[in-house]
Amino acid sequence: MLNNIEGIYRNGRVELTEQPTDTDEGTRVIVTFMRSNEIDLASQGINKAQAEILRSHLATFADDWESQEMSIYDDYFTLKNGDFHR
Repeated sequence: MLNNIEGIYRNGRVELTEQPTDTDEGTRVIVTFMRSNEIDLASQGINKAQAEILRSHLATFADDWESQEMSIYDDYFTLKNGDFHR
């Protein structure tokens, strides 16, 4: 049985946001660290309004960029530098 519970990593420990139910003490767990989806706009030199404008302008490229044909560029820099071993 899988039971997903969010937590926060602090001082070498994971603090759960809620207590698991129907779980025995000593049950093994898998912890996956996720990166935040938030971008520090100020560090990029833009504000929220500018980011919204930029997002709307770039949205027109989304369908093309996410198409299967674009996967050829996934390893572009590796292949460009001559590392053809996979």
